[in-house]
Amino acid sequence: MNKVRIGIIGIGDISGIYLKNITELYKELELYAVCDLIKEKALKAKDANPDVIIYDTMDEVFADENVDIVLNLTRPYEHYGVSKAALLAGKHVYSEKPLAATLEEGKELVAIAKEKNLLLGGAPDTFMGAGIQTCRKLIDDGFIGTPIGAATFMICHGHESWHPDPAFYYKHGGGPMMDMGPYYITALVNLLGRISSTMSVAKANFKTRTITSAPHFGETVDVEVPTHVNGILNFESGAVGTIFTTFDVYSDSQARFEIYGTEGTLIVPDPNCFDGSIKLLKPQDGTYKEIPLCFNYSQNSRALGLADMAKALQTNRPFRANCEQTFHVLEVMQSLQKGGTTTIESPFNRKAPMVANGITGVLD
Repeated sequence: MNKVRIGIIGIGDISGIYLKNITELYKELELYAVCDLIKEKALKAKDANPDVIIYDTMDEVFADENVDIVLNLTRPYEHYGVSKAALLAGKHVYSEKPLAATLEEGKELVAIAKEKNLLLGGAPDTFMGAGIQTCRKLIDDGFIGTPIGAATFMICHGHESWHPDPAFYYKHGGGPMMDMGPYYITALVNLLGRISSTMSVAKANFKTRTITSAPHFGETVDVEVPTHVNGILNFESGAVGTIFTTFDVYSDSQARFEIYGTEGTLIVPDPNCFDGSIKLLKPQDGTYKEIPLCFNYSQNSRALGLADMAKALQTNRPFRANCEQTFHVLEVMQSLQKGGTTTIESPFNRKAPMVANGITGVLD
């Protein structure tokens, strides 16, 4: 089996699970090269993976003909610049979410990938996990009848109390919609299909945030993006959903995600995870019943979308977390973050569901 060689740009907090899964879980991936502006981070990755090549600049990674896919794990506002440079160098690109910080940047990336006949896609890939895939099968098989609505909530008071470097969450490309919205909207479009229009109110309730986590304890961050977003989603199917994301609210619980149908209600697990509790309410039952997961990838399986892209590269088939999806999600998020009413222009068609009970670590 010829493995697909991965070059990673950015060895930050999220890189740990990617490094682990690329080297231990996905049989068709090979960790080939890493690069970070802080070389110590790259050296730490090499300590755990002695065969990996360290490059001092991303251009050196892009120039290496042995790199098949560039994995962009930089900060959100850096995604565009890194992905664009990689595409122009002729590399396929898989990026952490979001695709870009603005709609215009996203359009340009998609256009370059199309012009150069390169694969472009990215996170989140949690929709490919056991939780969301089980929910998709329940909906597609008619367990709640015809879907008529959805309600999603992501409530917290921000990252400054625990994240080691939280400032970027309040800068260009950040905020709860751009940070956590990708998980919810990606799950929604995979369960209910394309979003045709949105309506929203977005604001920031705090002009500054004070960091109380190490190593930046006591530093003040100016808030540049909306941190409290209330939205309505109109789906092409006729279903109507609500989405609420905030970094401004205290809460002792996390995600709430419900899909309403003509014949029942489905409680969907946290879309930031690959597993979770699924509950189905049918009127004849009168109470929620726990539904078992019936697909693979119930553990933290980040890089699943990357592995799916690699399989597509090997077999010339479509891949699930492609740029049609990441761009559609970006357009929806941008419309919600700016407020008002917006018609969504981008196309979106759901890709094939995952195959249950295959070989874990080898994509179909």
